[in-house]
Amino acid sequence: MAANLNEITIKDTKVPVIFEEENYVPIVSMQLVFKNAGHLSNTLDGLADMSAKLLNEGTAKEGSIGFATKLDAHAIDISAHATRENFIIEISSLKSEFAYAIERLITLLKDPNYTKEALDQIKYQKIGWLTQKKSDFDYVAATVLRKTLFKGSALAKPFDGTIESIKAIHLKEIQTFISTHLGYNNIIGVVGGDISLEETTHYLEKILNHLPKVNTQVIPNIDASDKKELVHTYKDTKQAYIFFGAPFHFSYKEKDQYKAKIAEYLLGGAGFGSRLMEEIRVKRGLTYGAYASLRRTKPVSYLSGYLQTKLSTQDEAQALVQKVVDDFLKKGITQKELDDTKKFLLGSEPLRTETLAQRLARAYNDYYYERPLDFSTEQLKKIEHVTLDEMNQFITSHKELSNLTFSIVTKK
Repeated sequence: MAANLNEITIKDTKVPVIFEEENYVPIVSMQLVFKNAGHLSNTLDGLADMSAKLLNEGTAKEGSIGFATKLDAHAIDISAHATRENFIIEISSLKSEFAYAIERLITLLKDPNYTKEALDQIKYQKIGWLTQKKSDFDYVAATVLRKTLFKGSALAKPFDGTIESIKAIHLKEIQTFISTHLGYNNIIGVVGGDISLEETTHYLEKILNHLPKVNTQVIPNIDASDKKELVHTYKDTKQAYIFFGAPFHFSYKEKDQYKAKIAEYLLGGAGFGSRLMEEIRVKRGLTYGAYASLRRTKPVSYLSGYLQTKLSTQDEAQALVQKVVDDFLKKGITQKELDDTKKFLLGSEPLRTETLAQRLARAYNDYYYERPLDFSTEQLKKIEHVTLDEMNQFITSHKELSNLTFSIVTKK
């Protein structure tokens, strides 16, 4: 059975629900996705993430340990996290315990652990994590790339916050974030497992009637820089960490997403079948792996990629990335590359939809990106029939991808 789209009415709002019933295993999972309530929706660095962490600290009455102990006794998992665009609460349990899991979630939403002790604990953990990240040079290079590529936008800011910004967050700011971002009118329900649609509706109504109505937010469109900048960050390192990005003028709304999927696969997403891996590792042995992807999200579309190499081959590897991208855009792909890509994408399709979680995620993505729920199936048919001329026309039309910005962590 495929996941399908339904609606329930809560007060003055029609709430979309992605649903699939599967009773092979007596387990139920539910995701509450609060739209435009993630990292990009607030002005304080790290606030969305800290708000999620606070919700993971249980209730004020029971405390973190007391709340978690009750969940563990019933094998229930309730957790919150923030993505760039959204804020997500997940609930999962055995079918026999799901009614109790919902009651626990409602208790949490009514009485979050807004205490100094809980805030101090999550600050301590987050500051420790950020301190460790100072020596994670992949993280450093990626952060600097984002800051450079999206300069002046919300995407340039550190989603995880900085040590200084985390120290400065107060309970009141977390309370305000949760009360103004988690509403019944900006939510998508994603539910699957051993549960009926009637039961799903009942549980969602119970949860959402405890939530306020919030002002819905709009995340503005963000453009990646085309300035071809090079930024070095000097650390005591024994190898170079090279991250790169470029604008990609291709919206998530475009109907021919399959062309971007094929191009992405061949440029840097196919492992040993990609151009970057072939030229940089296989032919020259400059790295263990080189990767690139064409990201198409609601606020921004861009190319991003990365590799590591020896300090002595840093300049060669950087120049080679540029050359590979330039040649790809100038000459396109070969018939053999297209045929091999078709075989892989079509042949591996069953592996992408074999679990309930995969099918729900695909249906949710189709809905979230304003596509019909059979969009992926239609795209596969188009992959099967796309011609070499059509693909090369697409690839060579995106010259903006050659405007690469590099962020390199290296030794001075």
